[in-house]
Amino acid sequence: MRIITGKAKGLKLKTPAGWQTRPTSDRVKESLFSILNGMTDFFEVENVLDIFAGTGALGLESLSRGAKSAIFIDAETTNLILENVRRAKFENVAEIFRGDFEKILKKLSEKNFQFDLIFSDPPYRKNLSQKSLELVAELNLLKSEGFLIVERGAEEILTPPENFQQIRKINYGHTTEIEIFCKKQGDVRH
Repeated sequence: MRIITGKAKGLKLKTPAGWQTRPTSDRVKESLFSILNGMTDFFEVENVLDIFAGTGALGLESLSRGAKSAIFIDAETTNLILENVRRAKFENVAEIFRGDFEKILKKLSEKNFQFDLIFSDPPYRKNLSQKSLELVAELNLLKSEGFLIVERGAEEILTPPENFQQIRKINYGHTTEIEIFCKKQGDVRH
């Protein structure tokens, strides 16, 4: 697992032992960021949120490509994320939160945080993909021109909240699907 391009190009990320964390493969990450490059200019991305961050690979890839800051949330792997952040030399632009993602998202909302890019890559088969999608919408964490990227197990079904729409769905084999959402036009609550 490595950072594909940008300031930290080629950096091999530390990954946890065992199967508790399921890092996004380099092939999937490369395909996803190729799609995102066509949708956004990373040098104009102010902030990124990486929920269920695991190794921090998605947020770190965004920082490497030019995003100005990133927040990482995970209940288990914050020490590993911190090590990867330091190795990539992004300590000044990264914040890491350990704990329950729902509580942390609510605190970010209370502080009026909004994000250009939000990645949600929860453990499969626990309905956390749907829960994170609903919370991001309910707490108004996505900027009006931002994108929410949800990686989920292929057997899971996501139902976008009323003010969100799916703009892209990508199937990676029999196990992984990624859906990209944005706010519906006209829904610009701040």
